[in-house]
Amino acid sequence: MVARAEFFILEGSDQRARWRFACQEIEKAFNAEQRVLVWFDSDTELAAFDELLWTFADRSFVPHEPLGPASSWEETPVLLSAAGVPATAPQLIVNLSAGLPGGLEQALRIVEIIDADPARRQAGRARFKQYRERGLEPVTHQSAVAGP
Repeated sequence: MVARAEFFILEGSDQRARWRFACQEIEKAFNAEQRVLVWFDSDTELAAFDELLWTFADRSFVPHEPLGPASSWEETPVLLSAAGVPATAPQLIVNLSAGLPGGLEQALRIVEIIDADPARRQAGRARFKQYRERGLEPVTHQSAVAGP
């Protein structure tokens, strides 16, 4: 079962700022040697985020790949998915979708990044409620600001 769900609330509504913030959280987890699953609504979003994760910071390197049949945490500690979950549980799920992520029952921590976009804010509120209904007490961090 998920030990913790954290909601980071960003001030603006720029999707790229939200995704850059996600990249920073993923990099922190990678540096802490955690297995990370990043969850999306579509393969199109996954592909766009895949590109950003390679280029979001000049001195960053976060090995990652879309989840596939041969994916392994030992070779790639960050997996991207819009449909399937890995056989071995991730330690962290970064949810960038409008719904609950797959595999959430097995993760130790889920990170939700909510910005001021009305649709994303409403979807975030719905997920917050769903986590509570599952017995979690989500933690909210207000006014988190994405870095450069």
